[in-house]
Amino acid sequence: MTRTYRVAGISGSLRKGSYNTATLRAAQELAPGSLDIDIVTLDDTPLFNEDVEAVGWPDRIQDLRERVQAADAVIFAAPEYNYSIAGVLKNAIDWLSRPEGDAPLNGKPAAIVGATPAFVGTARGQAHLRQVVFYNAMPLLPTAEVLIARAGERFDDEGQLTDEETRAVLKDMLEKFAAWVDRHA
Repeated sequence: MTRTYRVAGISGSLRKGSYNTATLRAAQELAPGSLDIDIVTLDDTPLFNEDVEAVGWPDRIQDLRERVQAADAVIFAAPEYNYSIAGVLKNAIDWLSRPEGDAPLNGKPAAIVGATPAFVGTARGQAHLRQVVFYNAMPLLPTAEVLIARAGERFDDEGQLTDEETRAVLKDMLEKFAAWVDRHA
């Protein structure tokens, strides 16, 4: 019997109609049975403040930390803002990388996906995110990139991923990620 791995799907967008959150919903649908994806949104995440560690985590951060800690792996759905990652995602990674040595992200296998209305498909933001995640010694899925450009043409008005080619790319990545998680979790 194949083990089922819990995956925290962290959406780096706060938008109600976020293509990145929609990509995670599509991933839930397309994932092989060995991956159970829990979509983690970052609404109401306070700005990182290291002083808080001494007095205890805010409730929102404690919930975020518990959900990621309970996961075997992480998929980051990362929008690209100004050639980099969204501030809200970087902020969440800062919270989840503490305390050093016992952080919820440490060592978890990870993958990155991204969707944007622009033509570059979040490639620059994903490159920057790879640098940031490296700090947490997360084995990052190589080569199976999901860069969804012109997202408005690939999702319908209800936020469903309808473009068959993009669905196939995402499904292929998820199958590779399942094997990656099995090897590294």
